[in-house]
Amino acid sequence: MKNITLIGMPGAGKSTIGVILAKSLLCSFTDTDLIIQNCTGRSLCQLLEEKGREGFLQLENDIICRSRFNNCVIATGGSAVYGEEAMAKLKTESTVIFLYVNVSELEKRLSNIKTRGVAMKKGTTIKDLYNERLPLYRKYADFTLDCTGLTAEECVDRIVEKLK
Repeated sequence: MKNITLIGMPGAGKSTIGVILAKSLLCSFTDTDLIIQNCTGRSLCQLLEEKGREGFLQLENDIICRSRFNNCVIATGGSAVYGEEAMAKLKTESTVIFLYVNVSELEKRLSNIKTRGVAMKKGTTIKDLYNERLPLYRKYADFTLDCTGLTAEECVDRIVEKLK
């Protein structure tokens, strides 16, 4: 099986959907945010504080490029789409699925944005970040799933159906 890579905004459900999808497809699950934390021994918040946004994005790109994925569902950090090399690797090795959630739903889900370790410029709103990243998610996606108003299980069912 070709890997499945989930991209999308923070709060879109990549990790939650990814775990259920991996169980459905009888494969492994990995989360690139956790790989970054395991490689560095630091939380995403600490890395952003220490390296700044650009330093963090370069680290994320480098770690994804070095990582080996085999027969798994990969949940990326929302900022992975800034890494051209990382996304080229993921596009080659997997089917990339953009989990779309509208901005008003994301704003409801992301009440804890400061503690999530989100790579965003100071003074940026969730809507600003959404508008900045949306073209990148669309650029790299093999297909888009609108998850607005769906449960994680409903999203998984639709992904499995689309992959058939």
